[in-house]
Amino acid sequence: MTNFSGYLPYAFALIIAIPFLVLLRQFVFTYIRLKEQEIRLLTVKSNSENKTQAYERMTLFLERIKPSNLVQRFNKDLASHEFIFLTEKTINEEFEYNSSQQLYVTKNSWQNIVDSKNAVIDLLHKTYDGLNGNANLEEFKTIFIMNYMENEDYISTTIEDLRREILIIA
Repeated sequence: MTNFSGYLPYAFALIIAIPFLVLLRQFVFTYIRLKEQEIRLLTVKSNSENKTQAYERMTLFLERIKPSNLVQRFNKDLASHEFIFLTEKTINEEFEYNSSQQLYVTKNSWQNIVDSKNAVIDLLHKTYDGLNGNANLEEFKTIFIMNYMENEDYISTTIEDLRREILIIA
């Protein structure tokens, strides 16, 4: 017969340690699960903030390209064709700067924004062509705004669509 009395302290330590190890394992897994949930919540919050910022930036872009705001941008000493060149350049640069926002807005909204930008640039050129380049800058600006007001206010429509979408997201 073997004497088990030498193993008794080890068996006693093992019996006491097993519940602590089980509790430690449970604590670690619970901690990991809570951290994963926290990361998911932060990711969702971050995505929501990115979408909100995208809608804000694109709304600001659309406000800036409204003809009533464009005509206030440059010096009155410019010729009409210089104004058109600088305005078109400014619109395209700002659009390119904001082009990454298409990741956060819907495909339909992005297309409406692109269409609005192109329509304003097209209106600049059509107004100039309609005047045969014979108007001073103030006359050109006035006719440009009047031509915009005669048509559908596509910029305000696009902004309103963005507003509706952001309410759905928020």
